[in-house]
Amino acid sequence: MEPPSERRRETPALTEAAAEFLRLIGPEELEHCLFAETLELVAAGGQPRDQARGRWWLAARWAPYERAGEPVRSCLLVQAGSRSRQDGTPRSRTLKAYVTPQLETLEQEEQERLEVTGVAVACPLPRVLRPCPGCPGSDPTLCPPPLPQLQEQPIERRMHIVSHQHGMTVTKSLREGEAEPNCQSFSYGQAELRGLLPEGASLLLLRVLACQQAVPPDLVFPAIDTEGHLCTSSYHALGIQQQAVGSAEAEVFVIERAMHTVAGVSTIWHSSFLPSGRLAKLVQVGCPMLVLLHDESVLGETGGDKPRPPFPRQPLDWEEDLQLRSWFLDRKEELQASHNTYIQQHPELWVLLADFLQALLLQQPHDPVSFAAQFFTRQQPPSTSFASTGAASPVPTPLPHHPPANSE
Repeated sequence: MEPPSERRRETPALTEAAAEFLRLIGPEELEHCLFAETLELVAAGGQPRDQARGRWWLAARWAPYERAGEPVRSCLLVQAGSRSRQDGTPRSRTLKAYVTPQLETLEQEEQERLEVTGVAVACPLPRVLRPCPGCPGSDPTLCPPPLPQLQEQPIERRMHIVSHQHGMTVTKSLREGEAEPNCQSFSYGQAELRGLLPEGASLLLLRVLACQQAVPPDLVFPAIDTEGHLCTSSYHALGIQQQAVGSAEAEVFVIERAMHTVAGVSTIWHSSFLPSGRLAKLVQVGCPMLVLLHDESVLGETGGDKPRPPFPRQPLDWEEDLQLRSWFLDRKEELQASHNTYIQQHPELWVLLADFLQALLLQQPHDPVSFAAQFFTRQQPPSTSFASTGAASPVPTPLPHHPPANSE
């Protein structure tokens, strides 16, 4: 199926410095970025611990990416999200992106949900006739109109990005309450996508820059804004600063990321990183909320392979925790896809299992485990045919006799 028509516009330029930096990123730099972290969402100003409003998390790891009709690819899975409450209104955001080691985005989905309450709806009960209590025997009058009821009206915004042979397709939708979602889809050609860094790839790039404690000059990439339009994203170093982490003080490396839209509106973030690459503070300029790190135990990490200090195990109710449940379901789907792919690529597994089960049922040994060990130890090498296809007997020869389980 042909993708939707491409949107015509001036293509955001990838600077030479940014292109060269992408070429220099290798597996070593990416390995330092593969970890999970959780920070607190707090209100700007005041005492952070007294102003906690929610949680923010980010995790990156290797994962298989499978698409119908294409081979499985090993790439980086970036997952991020937040849950908060502003002015009594619950708000949640999630991001899931599959990114190649060259920071090319294969697929990404962002979702934002706002639970708006206090929407007045008409009471379903009809007005009824009743006698007026102040005038006995008078004509019946209508009862006062019923009070309006309050009903939750969730607003859900989604944006899905997927790459294909023609370029990239962006689909965004907005749904209010139970109404049908309002969807819009458009695409970009390959010429517009050179060096494109959507949100998931940008989070990985920030970790790479944080581990290197340096930002090359003139680092500008094409990006996609919240409306799905092409724009530019620039990165600048603001230097080393001191920041409180819990009750301790730590040096942090601050990076400014700015997204410049075609309309001329810029969104700016200041991200403060520890030497290990972990985020210590995230501020969106002009936003009343910010992300803060309070866990002092991560201050001793250097970003290498040093073992982490042991912590007491804490009981986790993963079925009730939305973040843990989401990670569990995602990991379950990835493992199932990986296992199915491996079985499809190795049909000889079914022949091998059939040989073993046939031999096991024929001899019915008392010790199936010992029998299995001897069976597979004496199995023919993979270069020759299996017993079921090259010989009349499925049992490898010679195979020690095991007394049957039903013998005296």
